[in-house]
Amino acid sequence: MKKFAIFASGSGSNAEAIWQAIDRGDLSGECVLLVTDKPEAKVLERADRFNIPTFSFEPKTYASKAEFEQEILVLLQALGADYIVLAGYMRLIGDVLLTAYPKQIINIHPSLLPAFPGKDAIGQALAANVPTSGVTVHYVDAGMDTGPIIAQQDVAIAGCDAAEAARRIQAVEHQLYPRVLQQVFIQQEVFK
Repeated sequence: MKKFAIFASGSGSNAEAIWQAIDRGDLSGECVLLVTDKPEAKVLERADRFNIPTFSFEPKTYASKAEFEQEILVLLQALGADYIVLAGYMRLIGDVLLTAYPKQIINIHPSLLPAFPGKDAIGQALAANVPTSGVTVHYVDAGMDTGPIIAQQDVAIAGCDAAEAARRIQAVEHQLYPRVLQQVFIQQEVFK
């Protein structure tokens, strides 16, 4: 069974969907740690409800990204984490973690990449007046939302305001992410 850490910066709805999938038996993995760069993030409350150990930090208290990533890496290695799963983590991953976890860092993004990368993808899609956006699960590389795509799913957003588009996209994220993680984890077990 694969062990993984979730990195999140906000409310943690995707993290909770993953933890619920584990509880239901739909995802055979063990979340060994939640990492957040926002000590006040609501995701910490969700992690507490699922008895997930947490590590929160304030990036500005470190001299560099490499310094806080090195501290996180020590924790991940001590816990035997095989993967890093980004669930609304609003920072680019740096060289320390990218080197330690090649093709083992996975992200979810609220658009059909390569369209609308970066922040406020839903707002970007609405401003472009596209009828369909979606969700992408991809491996993380050094760029912003540029890593190899694992899976995508369309979401109709024509006629939606921002709140409705976000609701539709999140509903798909909460179903797609645990399913794709299960496929990645099992595939890796087969080729181990």
